[in-house]
Amino acid sequence: MNGRGALAFVRRHGVVLMSARGPVPNLAEAIAGGPIRGSWWAHPEARRIYRVLEAVSGSRQILVCRLVGGKVTFVHRRLWPALVRLAERIPRRGLAAVRNEHTARGRHRAVVTAFPRWVPKPVLKQATRLSVAEATSRFGADLVVKVSGRKVE
Repeated sequence: MNGRGALAFVRRHGVVLMSARGPVPNLAEAIAGGPIRGSWWAHPEARRIYRVLEAVSGSRQILVCRLVGGKVTFVHRRLWPALVRLAERIPRRGLAAVRNEHTARGRHRAVVTAFPRWVPKPVLKQATRLSVAEATSRFGADLVVKVSGRKVE
């Protein structure tokens, strides 16, 4: 799987974990073509996995956050209006956008943009037009429960 295939994977599933195990698909394992034991960094395909994950993380179509279980999560743009509409039901820390920045010294630094500062205005407008029921339907009621820990009414 290359960057284009990985973006299609995230689009199809809507919400995926970067590499952790959890209630949604795991992109690192999809890239590797199967289960990964231990850290993906030790996998024979680690360099390719890294390149593809970086491509996905850098896409304007992807929100990188810690939505699912506090783990790095990719959310496709098609679900952003529903996510914004359901924000009051989701822990705020899971809604912050996270991106890695390379420093002049060659290190990585996490840059966090609080919710809703990262949300584009057109997405905010779309979110206001959605009912909670519509947003839940788009996002998936079972996923809302997994993310929020409570049933959507």
